[in-house]
Amino acid sequence: MTAAEQQQRRSGFDLGKLLAERASERYDLHTRHLNHQLPRMLHTIGFDKVYERAEGAYFWDDEGQDYLDMLAGFGVMGLGRHHPVVRKALHDVLDADLADLTRFDCQPLPGLLAERLLTHAPHLDRVFFGNSGTEAVETALKFARYATRKPRVLYCAHAFHGLTTGSLSVNGEDGFRRGFAPLLPDTPIEMGDLDALERELARGDVAGFVVEPIQGKGVHETPPGFLRAAQELLHRHKALLIADEVQTGLGRTGDFFAYSHEDGVEPDLVCVAKALSGGYVPVGATLGKDWIFKKVYSSMDRVLVHSASFGSNAQAMAAGLAVLAVMADEEVVANARRTGELLRDRLAALVDRYELLHDVRGRGLMIGIEFGRPSSLGLRSRWAMLQAARKGLFAQMVVVPLLRRHRILTQVSGDHLEVIKLIPPLIIGEREVDRFVEAFTAVMDDAHDGGGLIWDFGRTLVKQAVANR
Repeated sequence: MTAAEQQQRRSGFDLGKLLAERASERYDLHTRHLNHQLPRMLHTIGFDKVYERAEGAYFWDDEGQDYLDMLAGFGVMGLGRHHPVVRKALHDVLDADLADLTRFDCQPLPGLLAERLLTHAPHLDRVFFGNSGTEAVETALKFARYATRKPRVLYCAHAFHGLTTGSLSVNGEDGFRRGFAPLLPDTPIEMGDLDALERELARGDVAGFVVEPIQGKGVHETPPGFLRAAQELLHRHKALLIADEVQTGLGRTGDFFAYSHEDGVEPDLVCVAKALSGGYVPVGATLGKDWIFKKVYSSMDRVLVHSASFGSNAQAMAAGLAVLAVMADEEVVANARRTGELLRDRLAALVDRYELLHDVRGRGLMIGIEFGRPSSLGLRSRWAMLQAARKGLFAQMVVVPLLRRHRILTQVSGDHLEVIKLIPPLIIGEREVDRFVEAFTAVMDDAHDGGGLIWDFGRTLVKQAVANR
C-alpha cells in the first residue's frame, strides 16, 4: 500500500463510498442546500435525469442509455468530456508534487501557457490568468479604466459578459441586472450602431467598448465591417476595443478567435475561459497589449494591484496547455468549421419545409435556430396561446422532446427568446449531425401535426408560466 493510500485510509474519507451511499439523494440535496429552484425546474420539464458517466460528446444515464450533448456545459466542454490527453496532463501535474501557489516565485507553467495562447493573437503581448469568464471580463474592465484613466465602458444591448458586479454592469439583459443596483455607470448601444458609438465616444469619458463577436443570446453576429470600424473610432478617441471570446474563442466559430473572421481587427484586450479548462479546472485569461499591462503594473509597489488567489495554479495551467496541444494535434478548429457548415446547411434546408422554423444562423459550431409565427390558421392559434402565456415557450417545447424522446441535450438561447442555441463539443462529426437533424426533423413534424404530442406538453408549460406570474 502506498503512503497516499495509507493516509487516505487513516483519514476515513472514501469518495467512491460516499457517492455510492448518497448519490441517489442528488435532487433532494440540491433542494435543501443549494438553489432550490433548479430541481423544481428540472422536475417540471422532465429534465430530472440521473447521468452516471460521460465521454466525448455523450452522457449515459442510470439505465445505460446514451445522450448526445449539444450544449457542452455552456461551452466549457470544447473537447468533450474526459479527453484522455487533458486527463493525463492533470494526473501528471498532480503526481509531480509541484510547489504550487507559493505566491513568491515564478513557476514555468503559467509562462508556457501564456506563450502558447499569444501565438494565436500575435498583436498582443501579455496574459493575466484568473478563474472564470466573468473574472476575465472584470480584469479587462479594470485594465481599460486604469490604462485610459476614463470611467465608462460601452457594451451592446442583449450582451452577456458575466454575473459578477462589474461584468453585470455591462450585461445587456435586464432580467440579470434587476435587483442588483447600483451598478457601474456603463452604457449600452445597439449592436452595429456606429453612430451611437461615436456619440458616446464624443463625450470623452469612455475607456472602452466590450463586445462579443457573436452574441450568445440569440446567436447574433456583429454586422460585417462593424468591429473594424468600431476599432478605428475607439482608437481615434483613445479608447480600447475589448473582445469577449469567453464562449466564441478557442475554435468555437471555426476560427481560433471569432474576431479574426473580420480582416484588420486587433482588439486591445481579449477575454477567454470556458473551453481552455478542458472541462476540468476553472480558468480564465485576459490577453492584452504590453502598454496596458505596464500601466496597471507600473511599479513594484503595484505588483499585486490585480491578482487572483487561485490564478495560474498548476492544474489549470496544465489543463490549458493540454487543450491547446489537442486542438493543434487533432485539428479541432478545422473540424468545428467543417462540421458546423454541414450542420448549419442541413438545418437551413428545413426552413422552407416548416412554417414554424424561421431562421438558422451562426458560424462554426455556434448555431441559432429561430422559430416564429406560422402562417396557417390552426398553428397560428396555438402559437398565440403560447405567446400570450410567455414568449419563448415554443422553443422550450422543442428542447424538451429532443431530450425526452431523442436523448439530445440542447438549450433555449435566452429568456423570452424563440431560439435554440447549439454549442456542442468541437469534436463532433457527421454521425452527430445526422442524429441531431433526424431528431429535430421528427420534432418539427410533430409540431406541425395538429394533434401532436408537443402541443400537449405546450399546455403544461402554459399552466406553469401562468402560475409563476
